[in-house]
Amino acid sequence: MNRSEFIITTAIILFVAFCVGWFANWLVHRFTRLSQSDIGELEKMSKSLHDAEELRDQAITYLQTRETEMSSQLLQTEAELRAAMEGLRDARTEAEELRTYVEKRKPINPSGN
Repeated sequence: MNRSEFIITTAIILFVAFCVGWFANWLVHRFTRLSQSDIGELEKMSKSLHDAEELRDQAITYLQTRETEMSSQLLQTEAELRAAMEGLRDARTEAEELRTYVEKRKPINPSGN
């Protein structure tokens, strides 16, 4: 094989390799290409995901607000309960003092009536 035949043979082999590579690339892109319906479906799923994330954020905000309100209401109720218990304790003490005072002031009846 002389030099010219070697160059021609190498050029043909490289050209065939180029054609096979180009054809393989075309096949890969042909089979992995997304159709318009697939793109539309992906856009629809993206919008649904975005809407779901917004709804989740709104729910979290609502729950945090509600939790704050409920905590405030609980603290207020506990304060009212403490005030009521203190008032009841004072009333019992006063009632006991009055009972003791009345029993001291009660005249002793020797007949037993």
